[in-house]
Amino acid sequence: MTTMIPDKDKSQDAANLVALDALEGVERALAELRRGSAVVVLGNGEAAVVRAAETVDAWPLPFFSRDGVGDRSLIVTGRRAAILGLSDSNVRAVVLNHSSDWTQQRIEPIINPEAQGPVPPPGVTASPAAAGCVADAAIRLMKMARLLPAALFAPLTSEDAAAWARAHGRWSISTQSIDSFERLQAEDLRIVSEARVPLADAENTRIVAFRSRDGGAEHLAIVVGTLDTTKPVLTRLHSECFTGDLLGSLRCDCGEQLRGAIQAISKEGAGVLLYLAQEGRGIGLVNKLRAYRLQDFGFDTLDANEQLGFDDDERVYLPAMQMLRQLGIGQVRLLTNNPAKVGALARHGIDVTERVAHVFPSNEHNRGYLLTKAKRSGHLF
Repeated sequence: MTTMIPDKDKSQDAANLVALDALEGVERALAELRRGSAVVVLGNGEAAVVRAAETVDAWPLPFFSRDGVGDRSLIVTGRRAAILGLSDSNVRAVVLNHSSDWTQQRIEPIINPEAQGPVPPPGVTASPAAAGCVADAAIRLMKMARLLPAALFAPLTSEDAAAWARAHGRWSISTQSIDSFERLQAEDLRIVSEARVPLADAENTRIVAFRSRDGGAEHLAIVVGTLDTTKPVLTRLHSECFTGDLLGSLRCDCGEQLRGAIQAISKEGAGVLLYLAQEGRGIGLVNKLRAYRLQDFGFDTLDANEQLGFDDDERVYLPAMQMLRQLGIGQVRLLTNNPAKVGALARHGIDVTERVAHVFPSNEHNRGYLLTKAKRSGHLF
């Protein structure tokens, strides 16, 4: 006797396979880019060879000179192009061409605010990239790889770009997969481990680890006490901060916020702190350190991010919503000074019944940082 599989189940299985392929495909592309290799990005009727601009060194770029590869361009964000006086900051990506060619010496001053050399170098022309095109997708890849958001880019003239990529040993990825990656990765989060971990300020604590099937970022829920999910749960969304949380850096207030939140939740009796893997407002630790260098030269925390080509805040809160849902939490009392977090959770279907103030004294090293957050980001202190 043959067992019939319902069409609904078949379609769900097919959707799951498509999602997993997209997750694994983008993760592979990110790994290739981080190690300095080139990948092929496939769009609607267009394709290009892409490499992270910051990995271009003094050696020639023979791969970009192969048959079927067009002239090289440099792709930067609208933020970075505007700082260089080349474009409007309202566009997401800008295509830069050079009258000769792109070399490391010409690329470095364009992408690195600390580099020596004329900015922009002579002979550069700029044109905005259309939203959703291959050049735009290349910038998104660089951000997801936590690299500087700039790419060396060359269009493929081959009619079958996917076959060209296979023939030349290059990993290929579609713009559709890139566009859906962060959403699919958040939706695919699942609990992979949990354990009781007594803390100095909250002995009745367990840590729950979340990870998607692609093996990407791991987010943690620090659950204090026994949650009563029939009522709003005292909750803190905390983005990881290696320097503040672990080393006790005085440049920010992250360490105080982390420990203060655990103390407040413990005093309440129960609650949860979501420890989200999005260092440096989503730009990564290396780029955060680059931004710190720029702050030492006089830029505030938001301007420093924008000097590097990032938006002032690159964080996403879809993972937080998924984690709360899997913990059975639909209503929260949110420990935060950032109204944007309240709005983000509300947009994702979490009912924020109250914003609970979360304020700590400043010091001589972070006073300007906190003032910038209040004046320019609307934080409530």
